[in-house]
Amino acid sequence: MPFVTASTQRGPYDVIIVGSGAGGGQTAYTLCMEGVRVLLLEAGREYSPAHETPMFQTPDMAPLGGSVTPDKNFGFYDATVDGGWEVPGEPYVTVPDRWGGHFTWWRARMLGGRTNHWGRISLRNGPYDFKPHSRDGLGFDWPITYEDVAPYYDKVEMLVGVYGGDESRENTPAGPGDTLLPPPPPLVSDHLFMQRAPKLGITVLPGRRAVLTRAQDHRTIPGKLHPGNPRAQRILAEAMRNRSACLWATPCGRGCAVGANYQSTTVHLPPALATGNLDIITHAMVYEVTLDKQGRATGVRFVDAATGRHEHASARIVVLGASACETARILLNSKSSLFPNGLANSSGLVGRYILDTVGSSVVGQIPLLESLPPLNENAAGGLQVYAPWWLYQEQLAHKVSFPRGYHIEYGGGKVVPSVYTFQGLEWLTGGSYGRKLKQDARRYYGSFVGFDGRGAMVPNENCYVELDPVVKDRFGIPAPRFHWQWGEYEQRQAAHMQETFGALIEAMGGRLQSPVVTDPVKAISPGGNMIHEVGGAIMGENARSSVTNRWSQTWDVPNLFVADGGVFAYNADKNPTLTIMALAWRMSDHILQRMRRREI
Repeated sequence: MPFVTASTQRGPYDVIIVGSGAGGGQTAYTLCMEGVRVLLLEAGREYSPAHETPMFQTPDMAPLGGSVTPDKNFGFYDATVDGGWEVPGEPYVTVPDRWGGHFTWWRARMLGGRTNHWGRISLRNGPYDFKPHSRDGLGFDWPITYEDVAPYYDKVEMLVGVYGGDESRENTPAGPGDTLLPPPPPLVSDHLFMQRAPKLGITVLPGRRAVLTRAQDHRTIPGKLHPGNPRAQRILAEAMRNRSACLWATPCGRGCAVGANYQSTTVHLPPALATGNLDIITHAMVYEVTLDKQGRATGVRFVDAATGRHEHASARIVVLGASACETARILLNSKSSLFPNGLANSSGLVGRYILDTVGSSVVGQIPLLESLPPLNENAAGGLQVYAPWWLYQEQLAHKVSFPRGYHIEYGGGKVVPSVYTFQGLEWLTGGSYGRKLKQDARRYYGSFVGFDGRGAMVPNENCYVELDPVVKDRFGIPAPRFHWQWGEYEQRQAAHMQETFGALIEAMGGRLQSPVVTDPVKAISPGGNMIHEVGGAIMGENARSSVTNRWSQTWDVPNLFVADGGVFAYNADKNPTLTIMALAWRMSDHILQRMRRREI
């Protein structure tokens, strides 16, 4: 890989991209495959899933049985490097809301960013999700429609490889039929969920995740994605041949040495590098976008995290894909006489309307699943099935106490045992040890199920990020200060999740590990916990009410674009990564068109 440093840059570059995750990686791929010279800056270190993923290692092979530690929030084997909700030397400030809640900020300081860690749930936003204000009068409409983005959902699904059923439901669209891979078969516990959920009016569908259930069609997909570009087709075909179908052996959160799941480091960056058009600088902590006298972007300033030196890189176009809150921080810190309140901030909306996903969970135990014979039930590592939101018409008729919905993520089966698997059995056994403990462990293994709600959030003005006037990080960059407050709609939605999940466990003949939480304030997870924060550079129809236009281009600086979740005008009940990639590809096509016309 052509990793360079500030002193060995091979400029001049056409485009600088800040961030190497879903948005930055997709942008680099699209531009490099069309001959654009790109410099990609990553705040963290180089990372190779092929060499660093602990495939086939069981939890007992890890220190502390693979358990959670302060620097490994999801366990020893989690792919996240040098990151989490707390990063040494990189503080942030949170202002508690009136209920004592606060915002938690997840970062991954590594090549590929969060794409190495994420759950890979890949759901398309639906038509209602792009025009929510038109439907219920709340929040904002996007300046684009589902039809504008659908062709890019098709492209992303074919490129990264997404499994799932091709059946559409209301506001839960599927592609044209040839973009999705076959879903894995349901587990025993999945079949029980599928059987009992319809009694509550809930439909269960095959899950959609960015995991290869079979080898990609390297003979036809490259031609569909890059018509008229034989070189790009050859490069992509080779990259697809280098990926293997899933072995159903290693949790996806570790990364994947064989490239079966989507990571920017295995899907986007290798073909982009193979073009010879991409250079990468790691340990590059970007803090400012630089401008010329006419107010056009000329490049970025960054700190070399390894040496502490301040450096500069130049290009015709700058794309920020550092993650929504980091991008807002860079823009707010890029102050000048032309932009005294931060770059691209004539509207005053940079950092405003930060959004996250509403979350709530319930765990239960199902006697019908006790003492099952040994089964290989690792499957896809989660989400073989899920339930999309089912009460759209009831909401439209005001029969539901909140305006936006959620989908249900379901987990069960006999996952690989860890130190946590048999903790807390006392609520079932009354306490046991010795031979009885072993008998209890065998009896209850695989009989636990979990329901997680992932819901939509209506934008509100109490959720925003600004620069703290005092606190700085170890590089001397002002730390972000978060203000966060869940609205009553979101709290009611979380309470509805609790009630629904309790009813589902009862319908499955199960029992709850703890009572459902009826207090809406206590039912909802803290902001940031879902690691789905978006907004802060929202897309809109005009420069007065938004930061970016329909092409993710900032209104104030024509050669400055945003490729991450910052442009989201609304966070639907679908996980945002697939939409981030689709919008980044759409933005990149627009950049290519404008470059060919010599307009930027």
